[in-house]
Amino acid sequence: MSQQETIADLLLARLVSERENIETQWRNPVGTKTRHFVVDDLLPRGDCDAIFQAFPRDAEGFFSRDSFREKKRTSADLGAYPTILNDITYAFQDPRIVEIVGSLTGIDHLEPDPKLYAGGLSMMFEGDFLNPHVDNSHDAERERYRRLNLLYYVSPDWKTQNGGNFELWDDNRKISKTVLSAANRLLVMETTRWSWHSVSPVVAETARCCISNYYFSQNSPVQADYFHVTSFTGRPEQYLRRLLSLVDNPLRSLLSKILKTGRGKKLVNGPAEQPSSK
Repeated sequence: MSQQETIADLLLARLVSERENIETQWRNPVGTKTRHFVVDDLLPRGDCDAIFQAFPRDAEGFFSRDSFREKKRTSADLGAYPTILNDITYAFQDPRIVEIVGSLTGIDHLEPDPKLYAGGLSMMFEGDFLNPHVDNSHDAERERYRRLNLLYYVSPDWKTQNGGNFELWDDNRKISKTVLSAANRLLVMETTRWSWHSVSPVVAETARCCISNYYFSQNSPVQADYFHVTSFTGRPEQYLRRLLSLVDNPLRSLLSKILKTGRGKKLVNGPAEQPSSK
């Protein structure tokens, strides 16, 4: 049995054991209307530590995003790093994992993203952040709707005061719910036109490391067609960024439609840049 299959077995067993808790969380979101759930102690502690240690300490080879919208490093070039990073990433794409997550959330016909258009490795360092946003609506070919984000955090001893924590916002982006980016925690959230989320600025010197996967489906979550790029806004106190987003978001959506480009990569026969991981 391969390491990837072994990890998938562990994931499956943990999700099955937490079924009742997961379904309760999903049906009754607290502090936000965005449905989501968390599972702690997802893997044996030694496995989580090994995944963290496999990340490059300086994010060597990662793609850097740095704008008023976000500041972070990502990579989908899993072959450049220890194999455990490839194995944990693709273990989440095991058909059994996709099936049980679909069962737990009640979302049918989910499909993973083996090309990692919107997944892979994410590292955030002191000063990095991700402002409130809704994710781009589709996959690279615009054939499937993005339905779920699966985020697995591995940085040991992560504390609230470190920053770099996941946030879910209300519709007006005024009140947020914080989810600690605790080591060995899986966060799964639905992706809709209203699922505003962010990552608070990192203030710790330790790197915040995350494995990201995204599930798609042919079916629209609202039973109607729609399209948008990843759309950002400012935090409540960032008035200028909020005003700028009123122009920035529709302009980027329009350019994406005209030029047939997606967030971070060409849609058709284009060079692959890096994903937008959380």
